[in-house]
Amino acid sequence: MAPSVVAMAVFVYGFIGWTVLVSLSNWNGILPDYSFAGFKNFLEVFRNYRFVTDILNNAFFSLLFIGICVGGGLVLAIIVDQSVKGRDFFRNAFLFPMVISPVATAVAWKWIFSPKTGINALINILIAKLGFEHTVEFRWLISTIKLGPFNVALIPLSLAACWSFTGYIMAMYLAAIRGIPSELIESARVDGASDLQVYWKIILPLLKPITLGAVIILGHISLRMFDLFYVMSGRGPGFVTDFPSIFMYEATFRANRYGQGAAISLIMLAMVAVVIIPYLKISLRKGVED
Repeated sequence: MAPSVVAMAVFVYGFIGWTVLVSLSNWNGILPDYSFAGFKNFLEVFRNYRFVTDILNNAFFSLLFIGICVGGGLVLAIIVDQSVKGRDFFRNAFLFPMVISPVATAVAWKWIFSPKTGINALINILIAKLGFEHTVEFRWLISTIKLGPFNVALIPLSLAACWSFTGYIMAMYLAAIRGIPSELIESARVDGASDLQVYWKIILPLLKPITLGAVIILGHISLRMFDLFYVMSGRGPGFVTDFPSIFMYEATFRANRYGQGAAISLIMLAMVAVVIIPYLKISLRKGVED
């Protein structure tokens, strides 16, 4: 195990330590500057309007992403679990989007939501037919329309991400459903339970651990996602589709504000840790009890 331990110590925890060092430094140019700056970079980040907007965007995206993936994955798993013709084909078809590169996914969905093609074209044609062609043209990815404090432009990003990961959640639920002892279901049906009652009273309660795991996994993915956002829309006008990952990338590799970029990356790490650590503790506790 020594090689693995050394590699992890260097390439995981060593780099995290180096990032902490940079975040506490005055390195804001091409040349390294490790002079101590304290928590100045962190304070500047939290005072930045863009970062506050990014956190709100990430929160709205995460809610949509997790809700659609979990709900859609459960429904698909229930459908595929039925004895329907061609279920193996549909199971593979639902899983296929996950193996596609996020960049390719972003390009395809960007085309779908372009004002001149795909869904946007249909909506704009409908608007033109209603007589508003010179005053209204709905543009999803650059829309500044808000739903409360959140931007409509985040919806296409959420749909693209859900298209990629709903099949994965379906596979998790499907494996769990297939692992439920058939005796429980048969006993319920002997007692007169309908299919709906079997799912509601037996299967769904037994799927609670899978749901928790799915929420944790998707929450982790939503907090660190970058390539799909960056290729599909970037930060957008007025930061309507901006996220902490995009802010970190631009601050570090475009503005050469390495101290600020390191501070943002550590904040993102802390956000992911808040999601992951409780799940790991629960899993370890159950493993010890078993």
